[in-house]
Amino acid sequence: MAISDLPAVNASLNAISTIFISLGWWFIRRGFWRQHIACMITALVSSALFLTGYLVYHAHVGEKSSGYTGLIAWFYFPMLASHILLAFVTLPLVILTLIPVFRRRWDRHRRIAKWTMPIWLYVSVTGVLVYFILYQWFPPASLALGR
Repeated sequence: MAISDLPAVNASLNAISTIFISLGWWFIRRGFWRQHIACMITALVSSALFLTGYLVYHAHVGEKSSGYTGLIAWFYFPMLASHILLAFVTLPLVILTLIPVFRRRWDRHRRIAKWTMPIWLYVSVTGVLVYFILYQWFPPASLALGR
Protein backbone atom coordinates (compact mmCIF):
# COMPACT_ATOMS: atom_id res chain seq x y z
CA MET A 1 0.00 0.00 0.00
CA ALA A 2 1.26 3.45 -0.94
CA ILE A 3 0.70 6.77 0.80
CA SER A 4 -1.58 7.74 -2.08
CA ASP A 5 -3.94 4.91 -1.07
CA LEU A 6 -4.53 6.35 2.40
CA PRO A 7 -7.32 8.81 1.52
CA ALA A 8 -9.50 5.95 0.22
CA VAL A 9 -8.61 3.76 3.21
CA ASN A 10 -9.35 6.63 5.58
CA ALA A 11 -12.72 7.32 3.91
CA SER A 12 -13.55 3.63 4.23
CA LEU A 13 -12.66 3.72 7.93
CA ASN A 14 -14.88 6.80 8.35
CA ALA A 15 -17.72 4.98 6.58
CA ILE A 16 -17.25 1.98 8.90
CA SER A 17 -17.38 4.35 11.87
CA THR A 18 -20.59 5.90 10.52
CA ILE A 19 -22.23 2.49 10.18
CA PHE A 20 -21.24 1.30 13.64
CA ILE A 21 -22.04 4.58 15.43
CA SER A 22 -25.50 4.41 13.84
CA LEU A 23 -25.97 0.73 14.66
CA GLY A 24 -24.74 1.29 18.23
CA TRP A 25 -27.28 4.06 18.70
CA TRP A 26 -30.02 1.88 17.18
CA PHE A 27 -29.17 -1.04 19.46
CA ILE A 28 -29.03 0.97 22.69
CA ARG A 29 -32.37 2.65 21.89
CA ARG A 30 -33.85 -0.85 21.82
CA GLY A 31 -32.11 -2.05 24.98
CA PHE A 32 -29.56 -4.32 23.29
CA TRP A 33 -26.58 -3.15 25.33
CA ARG A 34 -24.19 -6.00 24.35
CA GLN A 35 -24.63 -5.25 20.66
CA HIS A 36 -24.28 -1.54 21.47
CA ILE A 37 -20.94 -2.20 23.16
CA ALA A 38 -19.67 -4.26 20.20
CA CYS A 39 -20.71 -1.57 17.73
CA MET A 40 -19.18 1.27 19.72
CA ILE A 41 -15.88 -0.60 20.18
CA THR A 42 -15.81 -1.22 16.42
CA ALA A 43 -16.55 2.48 15.74
CA LEU A 44 -13.85 3.52 18.21
CA VAL A 45 -11.22 1.22 16.65
CA SER A 46 -12.18 2.32 13.15
CA SER A 47 -11.96 5.99 14.15
CA ALA A 48 -8.58 5.44 15.82
CA LEU A 49 -7.25 3.73 12.68
CA PHE A 50 -8.65 6.59 10.60
CA LEU A 51 -6.90 9.18 12.77
CA THR A 52 -3.62 7.30 12.46
CA GLY A 53 -3.94 7.06 8.68
CA TYR A 54 -4.97 10.70 8.42
CA LEU A 55 -1.95 11.89 10.41
CA VAL A 56 0.45 9.67 8.44
CA TYR A 57 -0.97 10.85 5.10
CA HIS A 58 -0.87 14.55 5.93
CA ALA A 59 2.60 14.27 7.48
CA HIS A 60 3.85 12.98 4.12
CA VAL A 61 1.68 14.89 1.65
CA GLY A 62 0.53 18.06 3.38
CA GLU A 63 -2.77 19.84 2.84
CA LYS A 64 -4.65 19.29 -0.41
CA SER A 65 -8.02 20.99 0.03
CA SER A 66 -7.44 24.33 -1.68
CA GLY A 67 -8.21 25.58 -5.14
CA TYR A 68 -12.01 25.51 -5.17
CA THR A 69 -14.08 28.44 -6.42
CA GLY A 70 -17.73 29.03 -7.20
CA LEU A 71 -20.55 26.75 -6.10
CA ILE A 72 -18.27 23.93 -4.98
CA ALA A 73 -16.36 26.30 -2.70
CA TRP A 74 -19.62 27.59 -1.19
CA PHE A 75 -20.56 24.05 -0.21
CA TYR A 76 -17.15 22.48 0.43
CA PHE A 77 -15.40 25.01 2.66
CA PRO A 78 -18.19 25.49 5.24
CA MET A 79 -18.59 21.71 5.43
CA LEU A 80 -14.81 21.26 5.77
CA ALA A 81 -14.57 23.97 8.44
CA SER A 82 -17.40 22.46 10.51
CA HIS A 83 -15.90 18.99 10.01
CA ILE A 84 -12.46 20.09 11.24
CA LEU A 85 -13.76 22.11 14.20
CA LEU A 86 -16.05 19.32 15.35
CA ALA A 87 -13.33 16.70 14.79
CA PHE A 88 -11.24 18.51 17.39
CA VAL A 89 -14.19 18.31 19.79
CA THR A 90 -14.95 14.66 19.05
CA LEU A 91 -11.83 13.05 20.50
CA PRO A 92 -12.19 14.64 23.96
CA LEU A 93 -15.94 13.98 23.90
CA VAL A 94 -15.43 10.30 23.09
CA ILE A 95 -12.93 10.01 25.94
CA LEU A 96 -15.31 11.82 28.32
CA THR A 97 -18.09 9.47 27.22
CA LEU A 98 -15.94 6.39 27.86
CA ILE A 99 -14.73 7.31 31.35
CA PRO A 100 -18.14 6.81 33.01
CA VAL A 101 -18.44 3.42 31.27
CA PHE A 102 -15.38 2.13 33.09
CA ARG A 103 -16.82 3.45 36.34
CA ARG A 104 -20.27 1.96 35.54
CA ARG A 105 -21.87 5.41 35.75
CA TRP A 106 -24.52 4.78 33.10
CA ASP A 107 -26.46 7.95 33.88
CA ARG A 108 -23.40 10.10 33.24
CA HIS A 109 -22.42 8.06 30.17
CA ARG A 110 -25.91 8.59 28.73
CA ARG A 111 -25.84 12.32 29.47
CA ILE A 112 -22.52 12.87 27.68
CA ALA A 113 -23.30 10.41 24.85
CA LYS A 114 -26.32 12.51 23.88
CA TRP A 115 -23.83 15.14 22.73
CA THR A 116 -21.03 12.86 21.57
CA MET A 117 -23.02 10.60 19.25
CA PRO A 118 -24.46 13.23 16.87
CA ILE A 119 -21.17 15.14 16.71
CA TRP A 120 -19.12 11.98 16.10
CA LEU A 121 -21.64 10.83 13.50
CA TYR A 122 -21.54 14.23 11.73
CA VAL A 123 -17.72 14.18 11.67
CA SER A 124 -17.60 10.65 10.23
CA VAL A 125 -20.24 11.38 7.55
CA THR A 126 -18.65 14.67 6.49
CA GLY A 127 -15.24 12.96 6.44
CA VAL A 128 -16.54 10.61 3.75
CA LEU A 129 -18.08 13.54 1.85
CA VAL A 130 -14.80 15.48 2.03
CA TYR A 131 -13.01 12.47 0.52
CA PHE A 132 -15.49 12.14 -2.34
CA ILE A 133 -15.46 15.85 -3.14
CA LEU A 134 -11.69 16.19 -2.88
CA TYR A 135 -10.53 12.94 -4.49
CA GLN A 136 -13.39 11.60 -6.63
CA TRP A 137 -16.01 14.10 -7.73
CA PHE A 138 -14.20 17.46 -7.97
CA PRO A 139 -10.44 17.07 -7.45
CA PRO A 140 -8.80 20.51 -7.51
CA ALA A 141 -6.28 21.15 -10.26
CA SER A 142 -3.36 20.99 -7.79
CA LEU A 143 -4.44 17.49 -6.75
CA ALA A 144 -5.28 16.29 -10.26
CA LEU A 145 -1.80 17.28 -11.46
CA GLY A 146 -0.18 15.36 -8.60
CA ARG A 147 -1.81 12.04 -9.59
